[in-house]
Amino acid sequence: MNNEQIPTPDSTAVRVALWRALHVKVDSPPHMFEDEVGVKLAAPDDGWQSRPDMSPFTRPFRASIVARARFIEDLVVEQADRGVGQYVILGAGLDTFAQRRPEVASRLIVFEIDRPGAQEWKRQRLVELGLGVPSFLRLVPVDFESGDNWFERLAASGFDSRRSAVVASTGVSMYLTRDANMATLRQIASLAPGSTLVMSFLLPIELTDPEVRPGIERAVAGAQASGTPFISFFTPTEMLTLARDAGFREVQHVSAAKLAQRYFTGRTDGLRPPNNSEELLVATT
Repeated sequence: MNNEQIPTPDSTAVRVALWRALHVKVDSPPHMFEDEVGVKLAAPDDGWQSRPDMSPFTRPFRASIVARARFIEDLVVEQADRGVGQYVILGAGLDTFAQRRPEVASRLIVFEIDRPGAQEWKRQRLVELGLGVPSFLRLVPVDFESGDNWFERLAASGFDSRRSAVVASTGVSMYLTRDANMATLRQIASLAPGSTLVMSFLLPIELTDPEVRPGIERAVAGAQASGTPFISFFTPTEMLTLARDAGFREVQHVSAAKLAQRYFTGRTDGLRPPNNSEELLVATT
């Protein structure tokens, strides 16, 4: 009997992929973000739309996920048009930018950083689906638990620190200590001038809007039970201060309310991300 554990994606990454697909399937157009490749990668069981984490209760969080994805993708396209040639995704999960937007991705080198098992699984799934791994996509395995240095692994995969880049880190900061977040910020702040970081962060629970607080508390409890607890929460002022202290030239807080105004104004179905929950830092070198 073969006891070797088969690599699987992180459950949070699967949930994000399913929410992105559910947005297209059940929300009214116009869709903020269209991603039906991620659900093909995940290959969930029949009836996945009836999972508790796909219920109407989670609708605001689904809106938050597609809003941040749309914002980042808009930024990547904008920066690629300016001549930026590298895109780094920290904690890539089931990201599908390279598969959905090859007309943009092929003008870049896209580096996806994730755990070795998750990267092995994703490579296999891309091949099984006939999508393959294009020459402009680099799957960078980093074993954080054993102390791998993600930037060294990135450089070994062909990243050129002399050239500007876009770096995206969503759904990661809450799992890291304050010191680890600061170390990541300092590393990215040292990149070539004209580089841009987009990082999501969670507000302290007591500052979140009451209507979404129960959902966030459930997420915190679930993360704790699974052995990957949420460690860090930041106010916008704290996050901007960290980014400035790390050495970024310009820093900006993009709130969920700003995303709602940008992408959800005029909708009549009530879909919008919750205010005061997961926010974005945009910082440039």
